Amino acid sequence: MYRFLLTPRWWGINLFVVLAIPFCVFMGTWQLGRFEDRVQTHEAAEKRPAPGTMAAEPLDALLPVDTVTSGRPATASGRYADQFLVPGRELDDRSGFYVLDMLRTDSGKALPVVRGWLPGKAGRTPVPAAPAGRVTVTGDLQASETAGTAGVDAKGGLPDGQVGMISAASLVNLVPYDVYDAWVTLQDTDARTGAPATDASGTAGAALTDTPGQGGGALRPVPAAAPEGSGLDLKAFQNLGYTGEWFVFAAFVVFMWFRLLRREAEAARDLKLGLIADEGAPAS
Repeated sequence: MYRFLLTPRWWGINLFVVLAIPFCVFMGTWQLGRFEDRVQTHEAAEKRPAPGTMAAEPLDALLPVDTVTSGRPATASGRYADQFLVPGRELDDRSGFYVLDMLRTDSGKALPVVRGWLPGKAGRTPVPAAPAGRVTVTGDLQASETAGTAGVDAKGGLPDGQVGMISAASLVNLVPYDVYDAWVTLQDTDARTGAPATDASGTAGAALTDTPGQGGGALRPVPAAAPEGSGLDLKAFQNLGYTGEWFVFAAFVVFMWFRLLRREAEAARDLKLGLIADEGAPAS
Protein backbone atom coordinates (compact mmCIF):
# COMPACT_ATOMS: atom_id res chain seq x y z
CA MET A 1 0.00 0.00 0.00
CA TYR A 2 2.97 2.28 0.54
CA ARG A 3 4.69 1.58 -2.74
CA PHE A 4 3.84 5.13 -3.81
CA LEU A 5 6.64 6.31 -1.50
CA LEU A 6 9.10 5.03 -4.12
CA THR A 7 7.69 7.17 -6.92
CA PRO A 8 9.69 10.20 -8.16
CA ARG A 9 6.98 12.52 -6.83
CA TRP A 10 7.34 11.21 -3.31
CA TRP A 11 11.12 11.15 -3.54
CA GLY A 12 10.89 14.91 -4.11
CA ILE A 13 8.44 15.38 -1.23
CA ASN A 14 10.59 13.36 1.14
CA LEU A 15 13.74 15.23 0.15
CA PHE A 16 12.01 18.55 0.78
CA VAL A 17 10.86 17.41 4.24
CA VAL A 18 14.31 16.06 5.17
CA LEU A 19 15.91 19.40 4.25
CA ALA A 20 13.16 21.73 5.51
CA ILE A 21 12.86 20.41 9.07
CA PRO A 22 16.56 20.78 10.04
CA PHE A 23 16.63 24.22 8.40
CA CYS A 24 13.61 25.42 10.38
CA VAL A 25 15.04 24.02 13.62
CA PHE A 26 18.40 25.67 12.92
CA MET A 27 16.83 29.05 12.20
CA GLY A 28 14.60 28.82 15.28
CA THR A 29 17.58 27.94 17.47
CA TRP A 30 19.58 30.82 15.97
CA GLN A 31 16.81 33.32 16.67
CA LEU A 32 16.50 31.98 20.22
CA GLY A 33 20.24 32.46 20.65
CA ARG A 34 19.93 36.06 19.48
CA PHE A 35 17.23 36.69 22.09
CA GLU A 36 19.30 35.07 24.85
CA ASP A 37 22.32 37.19 23.84
CA ARG A 38 20.23 40.34 24.16
CA VAL A 39 18.98 39.24 27.58
CA GLN A 40 22.54 38.59 28.78
CA THR A 41 23.75 41.91 27.37
CA HIS A 42 20.89 43.71 29.10
CA GLU A 43 21.64 42.01 32.43
CA ALA A 44 25.35 42.79 32.11
CA ALA A 45 24.59 46.44 31.28
CA GLU A 46 22.40 46.76 34.38
CA LYS A 47 25.21 45.47 36.60
CA ARG A 48 27.82 47.86 35.17
CA PRO A 49 28.09 51.45 36.42
CA ALA A 50 26.45 54.06 34.21
CA PRO A 51 28.92 54.84 31.39
CA GLY A 52 28.74 58.57 32.06
CA THR A 53 29.91 58.08 35.67
CA MET A 54 33.17 56.37 34.65
CA ALA A 55 36.47 58.19 34.43
CA ALA A 56 37.23 59.81 31.09
CA GLU A 57 39.75 58.07 28.86
CA PRO A 58 41.57 59.13 25.68
CA LEU A 59 39.45 58.71 22.58
CA ASP A 60 41.74 56.20 20.85
CA ALA A 61 41.62 53.91 23.90
CA LEU A 62 37.84 53.53 23.56
CA LEU A 63 37.66 52.82 19.83
CA PRO A 64 36.05 51.10 18.07
CA VAL A 65 32.73 51.88 19.72
CA ASP A 66 30.87 48.84 21.05
CA THR A 67 28.24 48.08 23.69
CA VAL A 68 30.89 48.42 26.41
CA THR A 69 32.50 51.71 25.36
CA SER A 70 29.35 53.42 24.06
CA GLY A 71 28.45 56.26 26.43
CA ARG A 72 31.88 56.31 28.10
CA PRO A 73 33.43 59.76 28.58
CA ALA A 74 36.18 60.29 26.01
CA THR A 75 38.73 63.10 25.80
CA ALA A 76 40.35 64.55 22.71
CA SER A 77 42.43 67.64 21.99
CA GLY A 78 42.65 69.80 18.90
CA ARG A 79 41.13 72.82 17.21
CA TYR A 80 37.59 73.27 15.97
CA ALA A 81 37.20 73.49 12.21
CA ASP A 82 34.02 73.10 10.17
CA GLN A 83 30.61 73.47 11.77
CA PHE A 84 27.39 71.74 10.71
CA LEU A 85 23.81 71.83 11.90
CA VAL A 86 21.81 68.62 12.28
CA PRO A 87 18.12 69.51 11.81
CA GLY A 88 15.03 67.64 12.91
CA ARG A 89 16.27 66.56 16.34
CA GLU A 90 13.94 66.57 19.35
CA LEU A 91 14.81 67.10 22.99
CA ASP A 92 12.16 66.92 25.72
CA ASP A 93 9.45 66.77 23.02
CA ARG A 94 10.65 70.05 21.51
CA SER A 95 11.84 70.38 17.92
CA GLY A 96 15.28 71.76 17.26
CA PHE A 97 18.72 70.86 15.93
CA TYR A 98 22.18 69.77 17.02
CA VAL A 99 25.25 71.98 16.72
CA LEU A 100 28.01 69.76 15.35
CA ASP A 101 31.64 70.90 15.16
CA MET A 102 34.57 69.02 13.71
CA LEU A 103 37.52 68.86 16.13
CA ARG A 104 40.79 68.48 14.22
CA THR A 105 42.96 66.35 16.48
CA ASP A 106 46.76 66.14 16.52
CA SER A 107 46.60 63.12 14.21
CA GLY A 108 44.87 65.23 11.56
CA LYS A 109 41.71 63.18 11.89
CA ALA A 110 38.54 65.00 12.93
CA LEU A 111 36.20 64.03 15.72
CA PRO A 112 32.55 65.08 15.29
CA VAL A 113 31.54 66.90 18.48
CA VAL A 114 27.91 67.69 19.27
CA ARG A 115 28.32 70.83 21.36
CA GLY A 116 24.62 70.90 22.20
CA TRP A 117 21.03 71.33 21.07
CA LEU A 118 19.08 74.47 20.25
CA PRO A 119 15.32 74.89 19.76
CA GLY A 120 14.02 76.29 16.52
CA LYS A 121 14.82 75.74 12.89
CA ALA A 122 18.34 75.11 11.65
CA GLY A 123 19.65 78.04 9.64
CA ARG A 124 17.22 80.53 11.20
CA THR A 125 18.34 80.36 14.83
CA PRO A 126 21.56 82.05 16.03
CA VAL A 127 24.24 79.55 17.02
CA PRO A 128 26.98 80.19 19.63
CA ALA A 129 30.40 80.28 18.02
CA ALA A 130 32.80 77.42 18.68
CA PRO A 131 35.81 78.20 20.88
CA ALA A 132 38.90 79.44 19.11
CA GLY A 133 42.37 78.03 19.72
CA ARG A 134 43.44 74.67 21.01
CA VAL A 135 40.95 72.90 23.30
CA THR A 136 40.45 69.64 25.11
CA VAL A 137 36.92 68.29 25.10
CA THR A 138 35.32 65.55 27.17
CA GLY A 139 32.13 64.03 25.83
CA ASP A 140 30.12 60.83 25.93
CA LEU A 141 31.21 58.53 23.12
CA GLN A 142 28.64 57.45 20.55
CA ALA A 143 28.70 55.14 17.53
CA SER A 144 28.10 56.59 14.09
CA GLU A 145 24.44 56.93 13.25
CA THR A 146 22.72 54.81 10.62
CA ALA A 147 19.64 55.26 8.46
CA GLY A 148 17.62 53.47 11.14
CA THR A 149 18.67 55.75 14.00
CA ALA A 150 15.84 57.85 15.44
CA GLY A 151 15.79 61.39 14.07
CA VAL A 152 18.12 60.71 11.15
CA ASP A 153 17.25 62.32 7.82
CA ALA A 154 18.69 59.98 5.21
CA LYS A 155 16.83 61.55 2.27
CA GLY A 156 19.43 64.24 1.65
CA GLY A 157 18.76 67.52 -0.12
CA LEU A 158 19.62 69.62 2.94
CA PRO A 159 21.03 73.17 2.61
CA ASP A 160 24.77 73.75 2.74
CA GLY A 161 26.13 73.49 6.26
CA GLN A 162 23.56 70.92 7.35
CA VAL A 163 23.75 67.13 7.64
CA GLY A 164 21.03 64.62 8.38
CA MET A 165 23.23 61.89 9.84
CA ILE A 166 26.21 62.00 12.19
CA SER A 167 28.51 59.42 10.67
CA ALA A 168 31.94 59.24 9.11
CA ALA A 169 30.38 58.01 5.87
CA SER A 170 28.31 61.18 5.43
CA LEU A 171 30.79 63.72 6.85
CA VAL A 172 33.87 62.53 4.96
CA ASN A 173 32.25 63.76 1.74
CA LEU A 174 31.85 67.26 3.19
CA VAL A 175 35.31 67.92 4.66
CA PRO A 176 38.83 67.60 3.20
CA TYR A 177 40.16 65.41 6.04
CA ASP A 178 39.58 62.01 7.60
CA VAL A 179 36.81 61.60 10.17
CA TYR A 180 36.61 59.25 13.16
CA ASP A 181 33.93 56.58 12.90
CA ALA A 182 32.42 57.87 16.15
CA TRP A 183 31.25 61.10 17.75
CA VAL A 184 30.92 62.62 21.21
CA THR A 185 28.20 64.66 22.85
CA LEU A 186 29.26 67.27 25.39
CA GLN A 187 27.40 67.30 28.70
CA ASP A 188 28.90 70.58 29.98
CA THR A 189 27.49 73.14 27.58
CA ASP A 190 26.11 75.89 29.83
CA ALA A 191 29.37 77.56 30.79
CA ARG A 192 31.88 76.28 28.25
CA THR A 193 32.27 73.92 25.32
CA GLY A 194 35.73 72.66 26.13
CA ALA A 195 38.66 73.17 28.48
CA PRO A 196 41.75 75.16 27.53
CA ALA A 197 44.59 72.89 26.55
CA THR A 198 48.24 73.81 26.75
CA ASP A 199 50.17 73.30 23.54
CA ALA A 200 53.78 72.24 23.21
CA SER A 201 55.02 75.79 23.79
CA GLY A 202 53.12 75.99 27.09
CA THR A 203 50.62 78.57 25.83
CA ALA A 204 47.04 77.96 26.81
CA GLY A 205 44.25 78.07 24.26
CA ALA A 206 41.70 80.84 23.98
CA ALA A 207 38.93 81.32 26.49
CA LEU A 208 36.06 78.98 25.87
CA THR A 209 33.16 80.69 27.57
CA ASP A 210 30.08 81.37 25.48
CA THR A 211 28.64 84.63 26.72
CA PRO A 212 24.82 84.56 26.79
CA GLY A 213 23.34 86.89 24.26
CA GLN A 214 26.41 86.92 22.03
CA GLY A 215 26.11 84.64 19.04
CA GLY A 216 23.00 82.71 20.06
CA GLY A 217 21.14 81.08 22.95
CA ALA A 218 22.56 78.67 25.48
CA LEU A 219 23.24 75.20 24.16
CA ARG A 220 21.54 72.31 25.92
CA PRO A 221 23.42 69.03 26.33
CA VAL A 222 22.32 66.08 24.21
CA PRO A 223 22.03 62.91 26.34
CA ALA A 224 24.01 59.93 25.18
CA ALA A 225 21.86 57.21 23.64
CA ALA A 226 22.05 53.59 24.70
CA PRO A 227 23.89 51.38 22.19
CA GLU A 228 21.76 49.37 19.80
CA GLY A 229 21.06 45.83 20.91
CA SER A 230 21.88 46.50 24.56
CA GLY A 231 18.34 46.37 25.93
CA LEU A 232 15.16 44.32 25.82
CA ASP A 233 13.57 46.41 23.11
CA LEU A 234 11.07 45.45 20.43
CA LYS A 235 13.79 43.84 18.30
CA ALA A 236 14.67 41.49 21.15
CA PHE A 237 11.10 40.22 21.41
CA GLN A 238 10.93 40.02 17.62
CA ASN A 239 13.74 37.46 17.83
CA LEU A 240 11.65 35.49 20.32
CA GLY A 241 8.64 35.70 18.01
CA TYR A 242 10.71 34.52 15.03
CA THR A 243 11.86 31.57 17.16
CA GLY A 244 8.26 30.44 17.59
CA GLU A 245 7.51 30.97 13.90
CA TRP A 246 10.39 28.75 12.73
CA PHE A 247 9.39 25.93 15.08
CA VAL A 248 5.77 26.27 13.91
CA PHE A 249 6.99 26.00 10.30
CA ALA A 250 8.85 22.79 11.19
CA ALA A 251 5.73 21.33 12.80
CA PHE A 252 3.64 22.42 9.81
CA VAL A 253 5.99 20.59 7.39
CA VAL A 254 5.66 17.40 9.45
CA PHE A 255 1.87 17.80 9.65
CA MET A 256 1.53 18.29 5.88
CA TRP A 257 3.78 15.29 5.17
CA PHE A 258 1.60 13.01 7.34
CA ARG A 259 -1.56 14.45 5.79
CA LEU A 260 -0.31 13.79 2.25
CA LEU A 261 0.89 10.33 3.28
CA ARG A 262 -2.49 9.47 4.81
CA ARG A 263 -4.43 10.75 1.80
CA GLU A 264 -2.20 8.84 -0.62
CA ALA A 265 -2.47 5.66 1.47
CA GLU A 266 -6.26 5.93 1.62
CA ALA A 267 -6.40 6.45 -2.13
CA ALA A 268 -4.19 3.39 -2.68
CA ARG A 269 -6.42 1.31 -0.37
CA ASP A 270 -9.61 2.44 -2.11
CA LEU A 271 -8.05 1.64 -5.46
CA LYS A 272 -7.11 -1.84 -4.27
CA LEU A 273 -10.66 -2.45 -3.02
CA GLY A 274 -12.08 -1.22 -6.29
CA LEU A 275 -13.86 1.71 -4.69
CA ILE A 276 -12.31 4.08 -7.22
CA ALA A 277 -11.37 3.61 -10.82
CA ASP A 278 -7.73 3.19 -11.80
CA GLU A 279 -7.04 6.21 -13.97
CA GLY A 280 -3.91 4.54 -15.37
CA ALA A 281 -5.82 1.46 -16.59
CA PRO A 282 -6.74 1.26 -20.31
CA ALA A 283 -10.38 1.96 -21.10
CA SER A 284 -12.46 -1.16 -21.94
